[in-house]
Amino acid sequence: MEKIKMQTPIVEMDGDEMTRVLWKMIKEELLLPFVELKTEYYDLGLKHRDDTEDHVTVAAAEAAKKYGVAVKCATITPNAARVKEYGLKGMWKSPNGTIRAILDGTVFRAPIIVKGIEPYVKTWKKPITIARHAYGDVYKAAEMKIPGPGTCELVYTDEKGKEARELIQKFQSPGILQGMHNLNKSIESFARCCFNYALDIKQDLWFASKDTISKQYDHTFKDIFQEIYETEYETRFKEAGITYFYTLIDDAVARVIKSEGGYIWACKNYDGDVMSDMVATAFGSLAMMTSVLVSPDGKYEYEAAHGTVQRHYYKYLEGESTSTNSVATIFAWSGALRKRGELDGNQALMEFADKLERATISVIEDGVMTKDLALITTIPNPHVAESGEFIRAIRAKLEI
Repeated sequence: MEKIKMQTPIVEMDGDEMTRVLWKMIKEELLLPFVELKTEYYDLGLKHRDDTEDHVTVAAAEAAKKYGVAVKCATITPNAARVKEYGLKGMWKSPNGTIRAILDGTVFRAPIIVKGIEPYVKTWKKPITIARHAYGDVYKAAEMKIPGPGTCELVYTDEKGKEARELIQKFQSPGILQGMHNLNKSIESFARCCFNYALDIKQDLWFASKDTISKQYDHTFKDIFQEIYETEYETRFKEAGITYFYTLIDDAVARVIKSEGGYIWACKNYDGDVMSDMVATAFGSLAMMTSVLVSPDGKYEYEAAHGTVQRHYYKYLEGESTSTNSVATIFAWSGALRKRGELDGNQALMEFADKLERATISVIEDGVMTKDLALITTIPNPHVAESGEFIRAIRAKLEI
């Protein structure tokens, strides 16, 4: 069988632990036999990030900006224990955070729907896509422990030395303090990413925050979204037959639970972090969740929504059998290949991406699945497949 050719490389970002093992299996079994894979490879494994003092992460992000499409394996964000375990020079930042900042992107996450893996919310029939702002708020917050009585203020000093002050709290006893920020430019990018993605996949867009309580911070998000929608997107949304609306975050939660799905729910950074995990779990598993970082100028980085599966990796190192779900990582590759094909006008590559996803879902619906899915499936008598066995079952489907 003649392999499918690619015109332009995909930026390939390798990762850590069990997902790195699966990454290699997926390439060898599901990609290289069928596609003349062209990638620009970057090793974002923790040891190599340490060896390069994390310059490799920046280089990978810049390559993603250059080529427009990237695919990323799950990576470790080191804590003190990881620094000791790997003998690191430093506690390097999250690669995802670095890449998101360089691409100025928004993260879109949606569940992979499979018959036999039923949502815990009985009304949900279609995927719900969470659009998460990826800058600022609690993730760039300054924090302080307050030892005793005293006054805390927000102080802004402009370039001419003029001050503006806002009282936070007159402490009468010990407490804690946190200061958050965001940037209008980043919020504008977030809004445009959401509007563009909604037009791309032809789905309604919701945005939710808490502007009734946060009358300046959250209200600014609301105002920027509304202004950009009215001036740049309202006509295009009407032509596409889709809608945009704003609602309070608590009202959004109630609407989401009662809905059948099939829309994009845009959230601020922390809200998106929490709600994407909630949606993933309610649909079945984080391992059944697609994740794509989209920049305002149309750059795409596909990844799995979960971590490096550390526990399974230690079993693997001991020579023990594992049953690790590779679906989200497979769909990261299929998403990147489809987008590369779309941008290059490569119909064969797009069709292969579709075929890979259908084969993956078909294997599960046939009753062959990893242990995490076997524990929650409604399919009778599922076969629990070992990690490599599951991937080889998908390859058998592709070869039909």
